Amino acid sequence: MSDSAALDSFLGKWRVRWPEWSVAEVFVAPARRDIAVAWFALLQEFEDTLNITGDPLPADAKLAWWREELHGWGAQRSRHPLGRRLEPVQASWSLLADALPALVIARESAATGDAAVAALIGFGEAVVAVEADVLGHAPTADAIVAQVLAGRLAEIGVASVPTHQQQTGEGSALRSWAAELVRRWGDPRRGARERRILATYAHARLGRLARQGETAPLPARPLILFAGWRAARGD
Repeated sequence: MSDSAALDSFLGKWRVRWPEWSVAEVFVAPARRDIAVAWFALLQEFEDTLNITGDPLPADAKLAWWREELHGWGAQRSRHPLGRRLEPVQASWSLLADALPALVIARESAATGDAAVAALIGFGEAVVAVEADVLGHAPTADAIVAQVLAGRLAEIGVASVPTHQQQTGEGSALRSWAAELVRRWGDPRRGARERRILATYAHARLGRLARQGETAPLPARPLILFAGWRAARGD
């Protein structure tokens, strides 16, 4: 597979997970679309190693590889297709590399919401530092962590809920933790335009989970478009 085809494969995989983006990317300047999707696809690679079930060794090996890879980006020595797009950006890649072990620790069940956030706050701070260079602006680390935890909840369900909230039954626990993450997240329309759009959609998914206790279908296309437009404007 050529480097171009390999890169398209990774970007396409992310787009499949976020079909809302195909509706709203019209609000992103064409020159910025590929780098934004490459950055979000990279973060998804990391989140996938967090949201595993079963044997953790393959995910641990993947994180170790990524840590070495990111350290190489500062010296223009990328090997991964995403690096072809992201490596030219002068960013704190080594800082992000050194934050990856937090994802291993964060797989353990947290006793409380504060503990769940604390396990990932270093990773969130590293993401913020790099995103400020990649996209020109970034939200807070707390918002990044809330979005990561929201994705974790959607992927592995009640197993990601802090243990003190798991005593109320699965549906109630899911709704309770989702509602808490909504509160912790705050306004998703912070950061660069691309982050605001993605975060608005992720926040909306979380809100539906908080109300229904299960993953809900996406809203109609006009509603997705309107939400993306407002997020792009920062309204």
